Amino acid sequence: MTTERFDVHAPDGAVLAGERRRWPGAPVVVLLHAGVADRRAWSGVMDELADDALDLVAYDRRGYGQTPSGGSATHLDDLLAVLDAAGAERAVIVGSSMGGALALDLALAAPERVGAVLLIGAAVSGMTDEGEAIAWTPDGATGTLLSAIDRAEQADDVEEQVRLQLHLWLDGPTAQEGRVGGPARELAAAMNRPLLAAGVDLEAGGAGIDAWHRLGEVAAPVLATWGELDLPPDQPFYALAADRLPNARVRVLEGVAHLPMLERPALVAQLVRDTAALA
Repeated sequence: MTTERFDVHAPDGAVLAGERRRWPGAPVVVLLHAGVADRRAWSGVMDELADDALDLVAYDRRGYGQTPSGGSATHLDDLLAVLDAAGAERAVIVGSSMGGALALDLALAAPERVGAVLLIGAAVSGMTDEGEAIAWTPDGATGTLLSAIDRAEQADDVEEQVRLQLHLWLDGPTAQEGRVGGPARELAAAMNRPLLAAGVDLEAGGAGIDAWHRLGEVAAPVLATWGELDLPPDQPFYALAADRLPNARVRVLEGVAHLPMLERPALVAQLVRDTAALA
């Protein structure tokens, strides 16, 4: 497998920074990063898959990593442009957090382009607790961290925000701060810091798809996963989304939080293999 730069020209002329580890003729797998990361989050997973017959593509969404913000195209437009540039009529789509929401948007908007979906702690466009039997209510640990993040944001203290965000998303709010250390923590901070400094708008780029109320229309096979140490108030919503997906299998990942590709890339690589086998 060879690694190459894979920059994609989007419909509005913007250039999406990406990379590709090409295995000629193999199924294309597109890796969509979380809202607190960029494409570098997938580096360890791609390394683990180096000997697998998969054509791996990862790119920075607008405002992340090396892709500038702005422009008129949506994230969905960009993803379709990535698939076209990769020559993929169909692909396996892997989405972490907000990347998972984009994966589901694609599965609804262009189902013919999706062979299978892997969701990792995935958001869903339009997700709400309005009219639901469950409510999003933070537990003590999550609420304390979210309040502290708000205070740090008001004080314009980026380093404190980074520290708190890593506890929330990388360690998990109920786990000890610093549970995940070493290069994984350094990379998480390096990805998160410029996002917080620039004040990236997490709502920008949406395609206006109310996926939450259309999950029953997703025809592709889905492997829906989340970490057992992820935010406690989010986990019932992951489970509810999976229950509404007609062709979903569920796997709760032991001992990891919201970003398992950073702390256990071998685990996520196996999930990618399992999902590719469903396509």
